[in-house]
Amino acid sequence: MLKVKVYADRMSQPSRAVIIFCKVNGIEFDEIKVEISKRQHLSPEFADINPFKKLPAIVDGRFKLFESHAILIYLASAFPGIPDHWYPADLSRRARVHSVLDWHHLNLRHGAAPFVLHTVLAPVFGLPLNPQAAAAAEKILISSLSKLENIWLKGSGRYLLGGLQPSIADLSLVCEIMQLELVDEKDRERILGPHKKVQQWIESTRNATRPHFDEVHKVLYKVKEIIRAKQSNQGDGVMQSRTKAPLASKM
Repeated sequence: MLKVKVYADRMSQPSRAVIIFCKVNGIEFDEIKVEISKRQHLSPEFADINPFKKLPAIVDGRFKLFESHAILIYLASAFPGIPDHWYPADLSRRARVHSVLDWHHLNLRHGAAPFVLHTVLAPVFGLPLNPQAAAAAEKILISSLSKLENIWLKGSGRYLLGGLQPSIADLSLVCEIMQLELVDEKDRERILGPHKKVQQWIESTRNATRPHFDEVHKVLYKVKEIIRAKQSNQGDGVMQSRTKAPLASKM
């Protein structure tokens, strides 16, 4: 039996959600790395998998599928033995999962992804940082976190919509927020700090999907170290230029 092919970059939030889901549920798959920083997703070969040239995408036999929410729904439905809590058979509960997923892309993702990009990640892709775009995205992000806190996590359950176990919506949204690990601790605390329910929910989702959650997210901490080292080197360079300037003026 052929394994599912998962085309992914672990720096991509939705890619991580799909990989974690497969690992947690014992779905055998081949992870095919497509590095966004090297523009590999723009290749003609990958365009044959996903004409929109975005990650993740999967190939299951002759079936090709892209868009992470659709992929998670397919995986939860197509493979036997997936626990019901991930994608409930009950239509009303399932519809509520869809409502969160629909909300995600126009709200939380619309804030978190551009905030991280324009705050720290842009240079990785050869782009300049954009403080104005980061500020606009931060407003959307903070508004989305407040809605998560006061609407989606309103119930007494550990997870979205009052559930006692995570759904694909929990996994998808938590992977989105985990991208904030890349930003400076002060910024992360300022944004996430006031949202205690959100923090508890992130930890609950992490615990429910360990050890795979931690393993798949290791890439974020590696990249954060690289970003820190570059920023430190740039800071040292500025200090050196400042100390050399007075000496030059005396020559």
